[in-house]
Parts: sequence; C-alpha cells; structure tokens
Amino acid sequence: MYRCMARSVCSGGRVCPTFVPAYTQTPSWTLRNTTEERKHRQAEQRLQCSVRCMSSAAKKRRSLPSAFPVLDLPLQPIQQHVYEANLRNSNTCHNKFMELSEKVSKGGGDNAIARHTQRNKKLLVRDRLRLLLDDEDFLELSPFAGLGLPYGDIPSAGCLTGIGRINGLWCVFIANDATVKGGTAYPITVKKQLRAQEVAIHNRLPCVYLVDSGGAFLPLQSEIFPDKNQGGRTFYNEAIMSAMKIPQVSVVCGSCTAGGAYIPTMAEETVMVHRIGTIFLGGPPLVKAATGEEVTPENLGGARLHSEVSGCVDHFAWEEKEAYEYTRNIISTLNFQLPEEEEEDDEKRKVEEEPLYSSEELRGLAPKNYNYSLDVKMVVSRLTDGSRFQEFKARYGTTLVTGFAKIHGHLVGIVANNGELSCQASLKGSHFVQLCDQRDIPLLFLQNTAPTAALTLSTKQADINSNRLKAQGSMMSAIACASVPKITVVIGGCHGADSYAMCGRAFDPNFLFLWPNARVSMTAPGHADSLLPPDTEQAEEKKNQEDKLNKRLEEESSAFYGSGRLWDDGVILPQQTRKVLRDCLDIIKQQQYQLSTEKKRSALLRI
Repeated sequence: MYRCMARSVCSGGRVCPTFVPAYTQTPSWTLRNTTEERKHRQAEQRLQCSVRCMSSAAKKRRSLPSAFPVLDLPLQPIQQHVYEANLRNSNTCHNKFMELSEKVSKGGGDNAIARHTQRNKKLLVRDRLRLLLDDEDFLELSPFAGLGLPYGDIPSAGCLTGIGRINGLWCVFIANDATVKGGTAYPITVKKQLRAQEVAIHNRLPCVYLVDSGGAFLPLQSEIFPDKNQGGRTFYNEAIMSAMKIPQVSVVCGSCTAGGAYIPTMAEETVMVHRIGTIFLGGPPLVKAATGEEVTPENLGGARLHSEVSGCVDHFAWEEKEAYEYTRNIISTLNFQLPEEEEEDDEKRKVEEEPLYSSEELRGLAPKNYNYSLDVKMVVSRLTDGSRFQEFKARYGTTLVTGFAKIHGHLVGIVANNGELSCQASLKGSHFVQLCDQRDIPLLFLQNTAPTAALTLSTKQADINSNRLKAQGSMMSAIACASVPKITVVIGGCHGADSYAMCGRAFDPNFLFLWPNARVSMTAPGHADSLLPPDTEQAEEKKNQEDKLNKRLEEESSAFYGSGRLWDDGVILPQQTRKVLRDCLDIIKQQQYQLSTEKKRSALLRI
C-alpha cells in the first residue's frame, strides 16, 4: 500500500489505481500508465541499488588519517629532582589507594559475609556481577564513596555501581551490597545511585538494577527522603529514562522493602529469584503489628506471588544463576546494532598506537603540589596514540594547552592547565571548546589549577583580574553550553573558580576522575592567608587561624576525602588513565548504535 502511495507522488501526482474505485478505472487509463509504471519500477530498482551501495560504503567508512606531529618529550636531567619528589608522593598515595581498595572489597566484614552466604544462601555482589557481565573488566564508579563520613564508614556506600558489557553492550549496573548494614540505604547510598542513573541518562546506557535492599536508614530519614535530589528522585529518573527509551531491567535477588519495592516495579522488565527475593512495602513483622496476622515472607511478597498473582515481575527464576541468564537474554532483545567485531578490531589495529613513553612515568608526572608541576605536554604525550598531538594556538595563552589527539583511535580535543588560567588562556580555551562543539569532538580536560587567585594590590592588578574574570566567564559559558561529551581528569589541583572553567563537577562532565595526589578545595593547603582578612594588629591570632585553616584544608582537600563524599566518579591511578579514557570514549560512542531513539513516547505502563 505505501509503495503505491510513493509511486503516485513520484508520477506527477496521479492517483494510484489501487485507490481508485473499480467503476472509475478504464482499460485505456491502465494502458497509458503501463509504460510509466515500468519506467518507475526500473528507477526504483536503481535507487534501491544505490542505497545498498551507500549502506555498504557506510559500513566500510574510516576516520581521516592522522598527520599530527609527535610530542617527543623525554624526561630531562634538570627535571629529575621534581620527578623523584612526585614519584615518592605518588607511592605514598598508591599505598593509601590499595589500603582503601582492600577495605571496600571486604564489604560489611567477615561476619556479615558469612551470614549473607551461609544463612541467607545468597551470592556476594561481585560474584553476581561475574555471572551477569561478559568479563570482570568493568569500569567501577566511586568505589571509595561512603568512607570517612560523620555517621561512620559505609564501604562503597552500600552498593556497587559501574559500567560493564552484557552481550557486548555497555550497561550501567546498580547492585546493592547487603553485607553492608544489611542493605540499608544511607544518604550517600541514594546519592551514589542517583549519580549512576545520571551517567546512564547522559550516555544513553541501558541500566540493570540488582536489588537487595533493606530500605532507608530511618534515623537519617531527613537526609534521605524529602528533598529533590534524595530518595524519590530514583523513581522519577526511572520514569524519565523509560520515556527516553533508555532500557531498564531489574533483578530481585534479595529483599525489596519500603521504597526499594518501587525500583523493580518501575523497571521495564523484572526477574525475581525464588525464596531469596521478596517485594513488599511492609514485611511480616509490620503485618503482625498492624493486623495480628502471621505470614511468611514468601506468601506476603515472594517470587511465586508476584509472577503468578500480582504480575509485578515478568520472569521467575529458581536460583540466582538462572536469573542472570534471563537478564542477559533480555539485554539481547534490545534494539542496538553493534558494529561487527572483526571490522571494529581491524579498524582499531590500524589507528591505535601506543605512546612513545610508558604510562608508568605518569606517576612521577603527577604533581606533589602546584610548585612541582612539569610541562603538561609530558602528560599528554603519555596518554595519546603514538604521542601525537596537534596543538591549537600554540603561541597564544601558553598557560593553557589546547589541541587534538587520538586515544585508542577516538579523536578528542584536549584542554590542559600548564600554569595560571590567564585572560589570554581563557579566551583561547573558549575558542577551542566552541570549535570542538562545532565539529562534534569530545573534550578531555586535564585539570591542575593555580592554588589561589592573585591578590588585588594595585590598580594594574585590578585591571588584570577584571579582564581575567570576564574571559573566564566566557570560557565557563562555552563549556556549559557545549553539547559534546566532556571528560575531566584532575591530575593536580582543583581550586577556586579556575576549576569551574576547567569543567569541574558543577559543569556536568560525563565523567570526572581524580588521581590519588589530587587536591580539591577553594584554596590549596598552605595558602589559607588568601581567605583571611588582612589584620596587622593581631598578627599572632591571624597566624593561629591560618595554621588551623591550613590543617583543615590539608585533610579536606585530599582526593580520598572528596571521593568518599561522591564529588567525583572515582580515584584512578595515573598509569591506568589511558585505559579508563578508552572505556569512557567507547561508552560515550555506543549511543549511536541504538536504533530506536527518534520517536518520544510515554513511560511503559505496567499492569
């Protein structure tokens, strides 16, 4: 029918015989159009052939060859003492990193693990991920979240979040760890779940929830329940993601009590495990207290009830292993068309080149503090393919390095601090960001901002600060309005307004990571005097305040302190940066393989 309609449009507006009543058709009309129909069929065949040729050519398309110059920047003898000081500091930070990694890997501790696996007959959260994901090479987000908080340590915030491949498709996972406080949700737990959903929305990634939750921690309900970006936002995001055609699958592999019960019921497809999975607003103790009736968890909200009676879940699994097989099968039904692996691997082999220098050298290039910073191009040369880098405005605003490079075959625009963010540097950054936005090239920010703003001690300095302020405002606007993906890595200091102009957390990058040596604060430790009013009469008192504030800045600016409060997406080791960037760029690129994104529809209605 539609083919006939197309023909009628192409044949000068004549009505197709299919739509003309029988009594109006005449043999002469049909004869007159026989030749036209034959010509049109031949034209249509030629068009289909050309479309096939175009589609086959599209499959074989390749990136433009890279002719970027090589950054040949070996370590010089004059830089050796700075390199060694940085390396010693990096080793200290690495030991701290490994200590915290071991702590969070134990979850709630040995007793909680034994209770979870032996008494409750459940798998540990990382064992669940091994069954669900293609391999263990996944990008975990904010593993140190929940450490060092006022209400105590909550290892990994009581849930694991990250991005891994299921049937070759990158998916966000949010998996409760019931060994930590029995799966109880703390304020940091909610914040971590919301960040994972935000990552899924920004990058259009399918989302899988492994639910094993004991509900909210009631003594802290005022920090969990009422505000916009607290508990209820999880369910709002689920609805919005469904309307955006971002798939969501839920596996009920434990308790879903109170607010946790809405996560599986709002997902598009839900799998529930027999005996260990339950969904109810109030458990058996609450039923007995309210009505006096004694009821088992299975009869009140077990897998049989919800798969056979209520219809809240779509798939019944006898055991956890079967549930993850169901989940993998569900993911395979999603409307994505990934590139052929062989073609993709061949293409990558052609375009990828390892940097000239080992990524291990990044440990000595990670600045101990701002005074120990080496040329940031040395960092760039150890991250990019073949150490190649096409610099933009190389002679203007030299305290900011901008240019194009490839990382594992992905073309990126790099913006890297190489000194104070001056007026000229900010104007240069603004120009480059807009250029990348026009060309749809993802942006990578390597942030190491000045420890403190220059004090206004003269009219000349006031003019300089005013011009810099206007230029930085221009750069902030360019970054905020840029629609291309943005990745930020804090390789040194993240201080003051300069950090906003370098796409800090407030400017919504797709991903933001810190090196262990990084510092995040309004002013760097040792520069607290810039925050205090000048007072020469009480010099001793001012000195005491300054020392106290510097000590506090030393503690609160640590990368691990900030990561414990989810100011970032995780602390990564310098030598792992290139791999992490590769994964992030692969993840960002995947959204172009989804076929059903154009037509907006309302959220899925469940029975």
